[in-house]
Amino acid sequence: MLPPDDFNPAVGEAETLEPGLRRIVAPNPSPMTYRGTNTYILGKDQLCVIDPGPDDRAHLEAILRAIGPDRPVSHIVVTHTHLDHSPLARPLAQATGAPVLAYGDATAGRSEIMQELASAGEIGGGEGIDLDFEPDAVLRDDEVIEGDGWHLRALHTPGHIGNHLSLAWNDRLFSADHVMGWATSLVSPPDGDLTDFMASCARLRSEDWHRFYPGHGGPIEDPGARLDWLVSHRRGREASILESLQLGPSSATAIAARVYTETPPALLGAATRNVLAHLVDLTVRGHVEPTETLHAEAVFRVT
Repeated sequence: MLPPDDFNPAVGEAETLEPGLRRIVAPNPSPMTYRGTNTYILGKDQLCVIDPGPDDRAHLEAILRAIGPDRPVSHIVVTHTHLDHSPLARPLAQATGAPVLAYGDATAGRSEIMQELASAGEIGGGEGIDLDFEPDAVLRDDEVIEGDGWHLRALHTPGHIGNHLSLAWNDRLFSADHVMGWATSLVSPPDGDLTDFMASCARLRSEDWHRFYPGHGGPIEDPGARLDWLVSHRRGREASILESLQLGPSSATAIAARVYTETPPALLGAATRNVLAHLVDLTVRGHVEPTETLHAEAVFRVT
């Protein structure tokens, strides 16, 4: 799915999206971050900053300009511990005095199978993880935080990474990297977990949303349709992977080369990690199995 060409905001400038909500795009564009990380500023008099972004001095200064001298920041919320979302939280906390809230550190929220794979040390992964991150306070699933004129409900939505949070603001949702409009999320074991990703999609689909504000790209105006598409897309990938394995045992690398035929070479590595995530999920569900131990280059077969 190609990114929409009409999303090209001015980097570093606070743009009002609706009353009480502004967005600043960080200067970190890439094939994985699109135009850059979206930092959101919620509130009018007492503010909440969502996803301060990468460790970038210019972006910190842009956030501080948007905050201004007369509006206190009461909360800094980090949706997950990737290097394009969390590192600036600590410098922003030092500048504002606000506490940093998140689900936990880089390993929080991992499923049992992912903990086992991480301990074995043969699954790879670890792309872009902020290993130094520690929140001042843990924001638990369904916990509500509030300020002057706003409140947020935390939803634990693991999948892209185990500690991923989405944040409900009335019938709006800050969906971070779980649901984006311009691309699908990278799911790379052991940090990412496709079984959890699909469960998180089902959880979000069970509620009625007006709009999603993602971690990268523009707002999603039909969240239900986007969630349906994401689930259908993953199921389609799963079917292609199983079809590929009908030809004989194969690795994630070989399957990705067959299935992701239109993927640019620069993104084929990420595609391979997504295939591996599917293979782990299919193994957990009993549809495939590795011919030996489960590791990054394992060969899988249909059971």
